[in-house]
Amino acid sequence: MSDEAQVGWDARRVLYGVLGLQLVMAALLAGSDVLGALPRLGWPSGAPGVEMPVAPGDQTRRYAPRDTPLPPRGPGAPERPYRNTGDMPNRLEFLREGGTLRLTGEIAPGDDVRVAERLEAETGLERVALSSPGGSVRDALRIGRAIRAAELATEIDAGDVCFSACPYILAAGTTRRVGAGAQVGVHQHYFGKNTVLPAFLAVADIQRGQGEVMEYLDDMDVDIRLMRPALATAPEDIYLLLPEELREYRLITSDGDA
Repeated sequence: MSDEAQVGWDARRVLYGVLGLQLVMAALLAGSDVLGALPRLGWPSGAPGVEMPVAPGDQTRRYAPRDTPLPPRGPGAPERPYRNTGDMPNRLEFLREGGTLRLTGEIAPGDDVRVAERLEAETGLERVALSSPGGSVRDALRIGRAIRAAELATEIDAGDVCFSACPYILAAGTTRRVGAGAQVGVHQHYFGKNTVLPAFLAVADIQRGQGEVMEYLDDMDVDIRLMRPALATAPEDIYLLLPEELREYRLITSDGDA
């Protein structure tokens, strides 16, 4: 083999070696992420269920978007056809009741467009009432901006829930009310990324998404400290906000109740 050919072969060996090292590192990172996610995939949260009463410092509850019992309805609260989040629609459904547009169900991709179109088509609306186990964060932020642009109030009636991405829609109201016995909860979000996606691929998107949420909350005059319990609560759990926290974080306005 000539000296020139030998140099070319050595260069290729170096390149192959670097490529192989990168593949090994990527496999190790992916493997560590998968192993870290296995406990969450194989075993449910050890937190108590949402039906258990909360108290200051004891507010983390087990959460499954499609299998979470809804709180009991108190005296005088309107009946709903849902007893569990699994009974709710898998995307937002609309119901007009006087000056109220009721949004019920999961927040699915594309619901932002559907809600914006519905708000444009309606006249005489005063408020949006919510009952949702959560869903797409980015759709929730866009729905919230449409509600704020329409200058509507938001509310959660007694016995209804607003979990995960739903509180960001609640935050959009010009006034915001949460009925006694309703549940409002926050936790970490994936922003569309899979739980077992390697961290070096997911982190940038997660950070970008959290920045969007903080900017949104600030625009809605909601205290961005709301992100503290959200970021500290695993996705398989939900942190239920106490009435005093709803007021402290300005998720409800002074004329609201909780």
